[in-house]
Amino acid sequence: MDRQKLLDLLAADRSLDLDFNIHVFDTLPSTNEKLSQLIAEANVSPGTIIIADRQTAGRGQRGRTWESEPGGLYLSIAIAPDLSATNVHQLTMGIAWGIADRLRQQGLPIGIKWPNDLMLANRKLGGILTQTRIADGKIQMAIVGVGINYMNPVAGKAINLAPSNDYQPNYRNFSMEMLTSCTIRGIISGYKRCTPTTIDRLLSDYLELLNARGRSVLVNGKLGTVSGISPQGESIVSFITETEVTQVYLAPGTFTLGYED
Repeated sequence: MDRQKLLDLLAADRSLDLDFNIHVFDTLPSTNEKLSQLIAEANVSPGTIIIADRQTAGRGQRGRTWESEPGGLYLSIAIAPDLSATNVHQLTMGIAWGIADRLRQQGLPIGIKWPNDLMLANRKLGGILTQTRIADGKIQMAIVGVGINYMNPVAGKAINLAPSNDYQPNYRNFSMEMLTSCTIRGIISGYKRCTPTTIDRLLSDYLELLNARGRSVLVNGKLGTVSGISPQGESIVSFITETEVTQVYLAPGTFTLGYED
């Protein structure tokens, strides 16, 4: 990672309103863990970023850990969204949409697997883990951890951006610094969409990129269709019979759509 090249790319985007303090490490157990330690030990400001070339105990959903091989993007950033603690799921959705949207602007046709995985060619390209610190009913600080497969080896149902994959040529010229810049800018644009006046637009935009939209799924033995996302981040599944249409709302962590890798 060329730190100065990354700073230059971020400085070129005048819409950003954070002063970035970037720390780059060869190896860490977890970038989220390192940033959490810094926040506990000092007055860390929003815009503080931790990047590691390799993680030995990367963290994911439901407490899963794994080793992140060199060649991927492993990043955590501290942000201070002006949001109620009840809006944490909106924050996660906003960030997923923001990163996907920025990468799509660069020619990568990214989709979203509910609630917060980044998909390419129906395979997992990356994931997001958001951890929050709550005070007085507000999100005082959030740590957003992102892992994206760039040139690191992948297995199973994952995918990376390595030239050996059969993509369009412009994917192959996508530098690590550009990927990192898009990710940071996407995080910021995403959480700024999580306001009372923009949440409806966020939900619509998120749904447009949702891979499972319109997919048939079984819920308690009944066949339904994924039809939407609620403001609380729930997946809305509709059931249609000859006489009525009913819907169920499924919270993140209680229901899965697709792979578990």
